Amino acid sequence: MASNKDEQNDLKEKKAKLSAIKELIDNEECVLRKRLPRKLPKRDCDVYVNNKTDFRQQLKRCQKILDNGNLVCIHGLGVAINKAVNIALQLKASGMGTVEVSVHTSTVELIDDIEPLTDERDVDSMSRNNSAVHIRVYRPEMKKTMEKIAKIETVTDSKTQT
Repeated sequence: MASNKDEQNDLKEKKAKLSAIKELIDNEECVLRKRLPRKLPKRDCDVYVNNKTDFRQQLKRCQKILDNGNLVCIHGLGVAINKAVNIALQLKASGMGTVEVSVHTSTVELIDDIEPLTDERDVDSMSRNNSAVHIRVYRPEMKKTMEKIAKIETVTDSKTQT
């Protein structure tokens, strides 16, 4: 039971600190600097989606990577999740059944720096969580694709015969 009280006290302290920081930022005494998120290792098949780049250009880049290597990993963070999902769905639709999608979601911890505009205060930092999505778009082996096509043809043939 003591640990529950400790957790509640810690939560209250964090909320008080956060409200004090927000008040400082609102009063224009401090500046909030958002650090870049930690990125996964950069591979040839990785694409980090953001809202600043044109959607069509990101889609073309993903299609080119998919055509060259049969795998593209699309990563989206926060507001860019919708764009990342849309790119993956566009790739799947243009693949006409030869492209598969695997999705993994996660939460990423981001760190923001609070820099005072005067020398009266020290630099402080605060952490926050943000949602992330990691989408793997790939072409399965051609053998599996051919088996699927054969099954579809078998079902179609049996329907036309009856």
